[in-house]
Amino acid sequence: MKINFEKANGLVPAIIQNADTGSVLMLGYMNEESLVSTQSSGRVTFFSRSRQSLWTKGETSGNFLSVVEILPDCDSDALLIRVRPEGATCHRGTDTCFEDELGFLHELESIIEDRFTKQPEGSYVAGLVKAGLDRIAQKVGEEAIETVIAAKNIETDKFNEEAADLVFHLMVLLRQRGSSLGKVCGVLRERHRM
Repeated sequence: MKINFEKANGLVPAIIQNADTGSVLMLGYMNEESLVSTQSSGRVTFFSRSRQSLWTKGETSGNFLSVVEILPDCDSDALLIRVRPEGATCHRGTDTCFEDELGFLHELESIIEDRFTKQPEGSYVAGLVKAGLDRIAQKVGEEAIETVIAAKNIETDKFNEEAADLVFHLMVLLRQRGSSLGKVCGVLRERHRM
């Protein structure tokens, strides 16, 4: 891969994207040395413009970005790095440095995963997991019916609440079946290309 580092005084922007969900996680800058380090270690390493040195994302927090693939843009002066994050990406503890509602869905998916794994006492999700697949599927059906009923009413707030319940329970069902929002989005993306 030949990257034009000279165009912007030795640096190129590196857009970091979650390989599974497609969410844009963050933007950093790379010089030639940080790109080589990223390629050899398999973990994203940037060039810090403020410190004027290399830094590997996660070196202090443990929230590394494991590289799946590195793609140059059409002019070879920017990079798209598709990763699998090991924890939160942003220093605020969020999955992405960009505020967006879809990013929140991925945070919620992480919380659901945590409840599946740890099953803390008093957790609604843990209770659903203990009740099993049939109960989770039943809840999705109930919430779908309530969403349809709310859609026929005039009150938009109630419809939004019911739609949120449906999406939440569907996310729990996706996790129960070993799927994810990313996998469902992948199917939708493929259908769109047809």
